[in-house]
Amino acid sequence: MATHRPGRRIVVGVDGSECALQAVRWAAAEAVRRHLPLRLVSAYTWPSGRLVGDTGLAIDNRRIRRDAADEQLAAAARTAATVAPALEVEQMPVDGLPEQVLEAESVDAALAVLGDRGLGRLTGLLIGSVSVALATHARCPVVVIRGPEPDTAAPRTEPVVVGVDETPAGGAAVAFAFEAAALRGVPLVAVHTWQDQLIDPRMVTLLDFDAIAAREQQVLAERLAGWSEKYPDVSVRRLVVRDRAAHALMEESSAAQLLVVGSRGRGGLAGMLLGSVSRAVLHHAHCPVAVVRPPTAADDTSAPLYRPEADRSRQPGC
Repeated sequence: MATHRPGRRIVVGVDGSECALQAVRWAAAEAVRRHLPLRLVSAYTWPSGRLVGDTGLAIDNRRIRRDAADEQLAAAARTAATVAPALEVEQMPVDGLPEQVLEAESVDAALAVLGDRGLGRLTGLLIGSVSVALATHARCPVVVIRGPEPDTAAPRTEPVVVGVDETPAGGAAVAFAFEAAALRGVPLVAVHTWQDQLIDPRMVTLLDFDAIAAREQQVLAERLAGWSEKYPDVSVRRLVVRDRAAHALMEESSAAQLLVVGSRGRGGLAGMLLGSVSRAVLHHAHCPVAVVRPPTAADDTSAPLYRPEADRSRQPGC
């Protein structure tokens, strides 16, 4: 199976909103951990043809949008500098739709980061559209910044939480989560769930729930096998619960600094690139959410992908 090429940068979607600036601060700290440069991307566009109310009096609406993108990027670069003054930062205004621009950027990225909501569809990133679209189609892991921003004056000790199942996406999430915990020097909480909602109520008294729980413990142990040897300094707490996966993960996210999930779960259909659990935690988790997809044949970059041209007069790196 083809694997994703080593990422050369961390990409952040910028739209001028406070949520985007929070994403920049998170991404700048992550870039320092991973020894990678940061690329700030602001997508701007203007529909062809006249809009209602457009007098056509020599107003260059596209240029206005470009100037706004430049201002947003400059503000984001200043924000990144408050976190990591020596970090290599590139500012990229790109003519195109945010979903398409960020998907193209994800091909060469180690990580794509964006806020959970922005200024609206025409001027920013919006959870339910850009965030979900990027988590669905990106060629690299995607982190959506949720929850309150922590106090950076104190060291972070909260764990990384990962949802573990038996799918390829679940395996990719485990790998990402171990690395994230190791980079932060914090414990990892591995959550595996099972439930009986499809069981005929008349059979409940005949089931041995202790035996089912023991079997699920074994499933979790098999999914984690080898990772503790690779990351011996990461303390792992295994949590097997009889609950809905989304509910259990959202509960754990309230005391976590990062929640990691696969892009598809065991209940996903072949054509669904983002599972119901991933969607649920993107909307309701209490901390940043990383959505990790398994590598596919498309990751060798042979498949066609929309690649908008960055503005040639882009801002230099800071």
